[in-house]
Amino acid sequence: MDCEVAVVGGGIGGLTVAALLAERGVDVCLLERESRVGGCAANFEKFDYSFEQGYGLYASWQPNEIHARVFSELPVEPPETRFLEPSYIVRLPDQSEVALISNTEKFEENLRSVFPECSAEAVEFYRRLVEVGAALRRTFQHTPDILTSSEAQQANTLLREDRISAEIIGAPQQTTADRLQAVSQRFRGFVDVQLQALAQAPSSVVGYLPAALALTAPLEGMFAIRGGAGALADRLAESITQSGGRVRLDAPVLRLAYDSAGQARGLDLLSGETLTASRAIISNLTVWDTYGKLIGLNRTPSVIRQQLKTLHSWGAYLLYLAMDEDAAERIGSDHILALTEWSGEGQYDPERQHLMFAAAPAWDSRAPLGKRAVTVHAFTEVDDWFTFHTDETELEAKDQTMLEQCWQRLHSAIPELGSSIEVIDTATPRTFYDLTRRRLGMVGSVAPALPGSQSLPGYVTSLPNVFLISDTTSPGGLASLTQAALVLANHLTNR
Repeated sequence: MDCEVAVVGGGIGGLTVAALLAERGVDVCLLERESRVGGCAANFEKFDYSFEQGYGLYASWQPNEIHARVFSELPVEPPETRFLEPSYIVRLPDQSEVALISNTEKFEENLRSVFPECSAEAVEFYRRLVEVGAALRRTFQHTPDILTSSEAQQANTLLREDRISAEIIGAPQQTTADRLQAVSQRFRGFVDVQLQALAQAPSSVVGYLPAALALTAPLEGMFAIRGGAGALADRLAESITQSGGRVRLDAPVLRLAYDSAGQARGLDLLSGETLTASRAIISNLTVWDTYGKLIGLNRTPSVIRQQLKTLHSWGAYLLYLAMDEDAAERIGSDHILALTEWSGEGQYDPERQHLMFAAAPAWDSRAPLGKRAVTVHAFTEVDDWFTFHTDETELEAKDQTMLEQCWQRLHSAIPELGSSIEVIDTATPRTFYDLTRRRLGMVGSVAPALPGSQSLPGYVTSLPNVFLISDTTSPGGLASLTQAALVLANHLTNR
């Protein structure tokens, strides 16, 4: 079987780039090992509940932003979305809270009230952040790959942003923490818990430009999708087939197929079939699995093998919960990001300090009458879930311990829940490994490189005709992944 471009994996990134290529006339075949598309974006179904495995917060769905840009090309309508106000609430250990809202005056008033010890500095930090974020978003509209362009190209492109261009051009050399020197530890904790949620690393690691995009997205406005990200995945798969592409489910890929000269020519499938791809092969796997499973470590340059050993990504521990509707009314927001304990002078510790409560909206409860489907997210080190050598009893005991710890932290952070919530199930890194075969069940992006490191387009691999579109190399959530998919589609079609 032949095609021009083969896409391995039916996550959002792979589906998006395949949908764009198919609509542009490229012969595309997408291969997904499971019986449905979506990967980690697919909903978890149990007892008439449908749980999102992400936060249920989606940025850049405004008419002039990335998702509208992508769907303007596609033959299908985008899924229904609704604006969230607030995007979410950050609740601090002392029960004070900040609502991330689009009303600038009220947001700044909230900052001054919660952080009186550094109110002026906190407000100024966000004002500068908003300016930089807005300039970057304007730039993305005509130059989607600006963050991976050369310094000379960035400077030339950003000259049109007169007042802010110099600050943006100099910013890649800075972490977000460099801009937080004058604020209190309390305010830094408020920033860290958001960056951990939105970029999977704290201010000491995340660069200032990615932080400007991540931290201002909630102020620009975030959205909920009817049916969650799984509905988006289904819509993209529909687009691929309507445009003449192919989506093959239950089609596990073993490895790349190489010709006698050592060039990648296609894919070997578990079924024994070889799929030939004449133009390109796109991996929607993690960066580790792209090299370890697809390309093969024996064909991976030693420098890349060493780099892969240094990269880190978190695992997720999820609680799938059923909540009474009256509890939702008491809480006042469908999304609460809880900083569950202060860090003092130490480093931010996601396992100990971070919890995200995400309830399906009332208009899309995904639950029996009078109930809401809720997913609570905690971070966990993946290695701890793959060290059992006897039987599954140890794994079950660890799951139970983690559940009890998260349950206690949840009720301490959101005491309004009371007895109006119950556990339906849990998910661990082992769950995600069984579902997606991602290395150690890691989800989301790798910890971003420190500022000053050489940046290449995230789609580049060691092979000229093999490309990568993955949440591990596109920090910033679904919007960033969609942006990366557009950049790769433009590269492959010379746009």
